[in-house]
Formats: sequence, structure tokens, C-alpha cells
Amino acid sequence: MGDILFLAHRIPFPPDRGDKIRSHHLLKAIAAQAPVHVGCFGETEADMAAESELAKVAKSHKLVHRSKPLQRAGIEALVSGKPVSLTAFDHRDLRQWVAHTLASHPIDTIVIFSGQMGQYVPQDFAGRVVIDLCDVDSAKFEAYAADGHLPRSIIDRREGRLLAQEEARLAERADNLLLVSENEAQLFRSRLQNNSRADVRALRNGIDAHFFDPADVPGGNPFAAMTGPHLVFTGQMDYPPNIAAVKRVAATILPAIRSEHPGAQFHIVGRAPTDAVRGLDGKGGVKVWGEVPDVRPFLAHCDVVLAPLTIARGIQNKVLEAMAMARPVVLSPEAANGIDATDGTHFLVGADDAALVGHANALLADGARSTSMGTAARKYVLDNQSWEAMLAPLAHLIGCGDHGVRHVA
Repeated sequence: MGDILFLAHRIPFPPDRGDKIRSHHLLKAIAAQAPVHVGCFGETEADMAAESELAKVAKSHKLVHRSKPLQRAGIEALVSGKPVSLTAFDHRDLRQWVAHTLASHPIDTIVIFSGQMGQYVPQDFAGRVVIDLCDVDSAKFEAYAADGHLPRSIIDRREGRLLAQEEARLAERADNLLLVSENEAQLFRSRLQNNSRADVRALRNGIDAHFFDPADVPGGNPFAAMTGPHLVFTGQMDYPPNIAAVKRVAATILPAIRSEHPGAQFHIVGRAPTDAVRGLDGKGGVKVWGEVPDVRPFLAHCDVVLAPLTIARGIQNKVLEAMAMARPVVLSPEAANGIDATDGTHFLVGADDAALVGHANALLADGARSTSMGTAARKYVLDNQSWEAMLAPLAHLIGCGDHGVRHVA
């Protein structure tokens, strides 16, 4: 039996945002199979304070405070010809720790979480390498470039091109390369050269339906003193696709909904709202909450959850969480990507603003349908999206047999 080295671009504790939720459950599943050594970065005070939780899971660990300014990472990227995504996560201390760990422990498998960390796999490592890219980041930056304006579009276009090269390199380096959905895996395969022999697979996200349970919600109704109905968007609010989504709601979707439901309120719930997001607060029924102790009361007491993202890679945890809370979700095709639920039964997909408005107004006007859709959504999550079911293939991928015994392929 050998040990496993797990490298992640963010500490998998606390599991309070999309990527950290996935890495958290991935790490726990790996630790249940074999001793694991974890190298990762922390960015916030909460990240650094979670080191004690990391120590409980890992045989050894290295948590590096990532404080490199983006401007410095950009200069390093221009000089080296690398993507900014790589230079931003390039750190001497972590490289030294990886080398020491490989030299001091019987590591026969390296698991990489997120493409930024593939740069830490030594060329001469002879063991198994499993890389979880989650999403096709290069495609995301290409979409930013297509929708953006000069000079940022030039920067994003460069990032997309260089990331595509790095993703192709990782595909050839890895024994198995994982994406968050079959749609994302198919997109990745389509971008590889025809002669590539990369083993690209989907390993879907799960959801903790015991935590996201409408029958067990702490706290009261955050909307109790407000008029309604209430529409909610949740997410990390310094993330460009989320920012674009809430600005879209505030500008066009919410005003159209309020023409039929004058008291409608749109609640933006999520940490680190930018100035542009905070500037929406108080305008035409918009309430910006920022970071909250627990998102569940906001989901439990809202009438509709909105997810009108125009750029979305992989599976949206925010959608699965709302569905687990038995809430009706109105979303864009991009936000529905990778969730094998049925439009019209488990959620409502709108291809444009008019369709999204129509779906939201229909649900607000028909309480019975709204309740029925929420019930069906939770049943879908319970039946199809548990973390245990989603991560069942992981043991084989990291070289464990049916009974948890390690072997090297």
C-alpha cells in the first residue's frame, strides 16, 4: 500500500463555495481509502483558520497563504509565456514541500484538484496521476473574450489559448482526467487532437441533501418584515458570471416580473460582493445581503430561485442546493448544463429574458405548481445526486480495489 498526495488550489475547508465543496468531498473520499498528504493554498482568514480541520484528515499537510498580487502574477505570466492562472498559484514553498513529501513518503498516486496545480507534478514521477479539472477553464476565458471589451478581451483571449495548451498537456500526463459532467467531458475531448489517448471521464458533483433539507432549517424567515414575493440568487459574488447574472436580473428580468408582481424582491446572497453588485442594493426591489451565516433560510423561505447565468462551466452547486431545498428554480440553459433533470418537471429553463420572466411569473401565480416542482426537484436530488453515489468510481481511479486495498496500475 502507498500513500496519496493531494494538491488543491484552495484548502478544502470550510466547504462553503462550489470548488471547495467538491474538493472537500473528494479529499474525504480519498482519505477513507489511504493515507493522504495535502498541499494547498489559503486566501482568507477563514481559510487559514481551517488548518486544524485539514490536519485531522491529512497524514501531513502544507497550507500556503496565497498573497501574490494579480499584477505580479500577470508580469510573471508575460515573462514566462505561461497563463496567469498558473503563475498566480506558483509558489516556491509548496514546490519544496512537494519534493520533500515525495522523497520522504511512499507516494504512489498524485491527485490534482484544478488545473492550476498540475504544474506541481514532477516530470519523473512514475506513479499514478489523477487530475480533476472540474471545468474547461480555457473555454470559459474564450467566452469572456468573446463577450468582453478591449483591452480585457485581449488578456482573456491569451489566457484561453495558453490554458488550452496546458489542459492538453495535463490530459497526456494524467492516467485519468476528470470533469464535472459528461457535457464538460465531451467538450474537453472535442478540443484535444484526434490522436490523443487521454482517458477523460466525468465525475459529477453531489449534494448533501441531509444538510440541505427543508424540514430542518435553522433560524427564522429573513424576509418576514418585507413584502413579497421573494426571488433569490446565491453564489460567490466576486465571480464574473455571477455578477453578470445578478446585473441581468436587476436590469431586465426583475422589472418585468414586478410589472405583474409589484412587491417582488430580488435577494442577492453570497460573500464578497463587488462594488458593482453592492451598487444594486435598494434599486427597484433588489436587496444585497453579502455573506450570511447560513444560506438555507434564504432558500427555504423564498418563492423562486433564479439562476440566469450566461457563462457557466460544469454543474452549478447553487442549483442543486436549491433543488435539494425543494425550491422551484428558473434557470438558463447554461446553468442547467450537466444536471440530468427534466425541464418542466424538476426546474424551468428559459433561453432568454422573456422566457425566464414568463416562467417566474407562472410559478409565482400558481402556488400548487411551485410546490409540486420543488417536491420533484428534491426527489431528483435524493435519487440521483448524493455524494456517495457520485464518488463511487473514485476508489478504482486512484488505484484501490473493491475492498479498499491499494494497487498500482
